[in-house]
Amino acid sequence: MKKRSKPIRVLFVCTGNAARSQMAEGLANHLGKGRIEAKSAGTFPAGFVVGHAVAVMEEHGIDISQQYSKGIDDVPGAFDCVVTLCDSAVQECPAPLLEARHEHWPTYDPSFAEGGPDAVREAFRQVRDRLEEQITSLIDRLLAEKPPK
Repeated sequence: MKKRSKPIRVLFVCTGNAARSQMAEGLANHLGKGRIEAKSAGTFPAGFVVGHAVAVMEEHGIDISQQYSKGIDDVPGAFDCVVTLCDSAVQECPAPLLEARHEHWPTYDPSFAEGGPDAVREAFRQVRDRLEEQITSLIDRLLAEKPPK
């Protein structure tokens, strides 16, 4: 099998780019071990990253504290795969982005979890763990494909 000369570029999109897509970016870059270049963006960026997202990623040894909320126009370039994480994002995402390989993973926004801080933190952990499984599978599928010439 021919080895890829450049990393596979993946963009994760949600509405605010404050939690789900931020965790997905961090997970994909960590799990991809240099073979994946992940970015994230929001259709309507919130302007901040939720502290619970940073904390639950740190529990896995992944530092996303330097990531920031950004819009789709802030992440230029062509992507090999675009993953939308909420129904709003798939509806609002510019059509040219969806011309690349596109996957839609409807993902609960843990920012809306009810209860005290412990319950909210647990909701973030559940989303992180689900994203980790999905991203691991995605990376395996992307790496199994024949690299472009």
